[in-house]
Amino acid sequence: MSSPTTGTVPFVYQSKTYETFYTVYGDLKSGKTPVVALHGGPGLTHHYMLPNKALYEQAGILVLFYDQIGNGASSHVKDAPKEFWRPQLFMDELDNLLKKLNITSFDLVGHSWGGMLAGHYAAERTPSGLRRLVIANAPASTALLEESTNALLDKFPADFVKMLRDHEEAATTSDPEYQAGMGKFYYKHVCHMDPWPQDLLQSFEAVGQDPTVYNAMIGASEFNVVGTLVGWSVVDIVHNIRAPTLLLSAPLDEVQKEAALPWFRGIPKVKWVELQNSTHLGQFEEPEKYITVVRDFLEN
Repeated sequence: MSSPTTGTVPFVYQSKTYETFYTVYGDLKSGKTPVVALHGGPGLTHHYMLPNKALYEQAGILVLFYDQIGNGASSHVKDAPKEFWRPQLFMDELDNLLKKLNITSFDLVGHSWGGMLAGHYAAERTPSGLRRLVIANAPASTALLEESTNALLDKFPADFVKMLRDHEEAATTSDPEYQAGMGKFYYKHVCHMDPWPQDLLQSFEAVGQDPTVYNAMIGASEFNVVGTLVGWSVVDIVHNIRAPTLLLSAPLDEVQKEAALPWFRGIPKVKWVELQNSTHLGQFEEPEKYITVVRDFLEN
């Protein structure tokens, strides 16, 4: 297999020009339909999505990764007002990337926030070129996300819960005690691996170094969304999604099934698969099962 190709495309938004970094496995000029991978966060990087390159390595399916504006090798915009960071920005960026790379037929694989973005994009913009859609470990609204994460948090010891909530109320989330506590929650409900894979660590380290996007859109944590995603929901428009859709979740995911249920109820052509031995990151925790399920859906 050949090495990936990397590059950047210019992205003009509100009269300013930014850069979107991408890396692609396979030849976009081959005429094959690529999978476009949308990473989560908001504000992570493409690195933790790299297990999806197995689609190319095993089946020759083209895979396009990119860093959404605000982190990684794409433009960082630390001085933008909070209102700059909205889903419409990232939908425009995706449209621009597809146009600049001359992609007219494509599949989307979105994880976590990337799944929210992919679903929102498919429901609101109904792109004619979208062939298949994968929504992995993503809620259909931030209200449902908060209900999900808080229900899981409340299963921890009361003093542990109080510690986290006190730090969030006092805006001391950089305190090592809080960071260690979140590590325990993440280990149980985000990635139950020790140590975490390097690609995953690289993405988390990136948001640690530049939390601009995450802080603007979410806030301190998913327990209490106070950023621009407050009130975000696609529950009332998911019926507009025309592409056949694969929904992925897991029993111990921080995004519980109740948060994903509106996707299943509303999308006309949808298949739901639970990865039984995963939390939030099946691409790392059950890689063979994950790739098999996604590959079968894309090919069949």
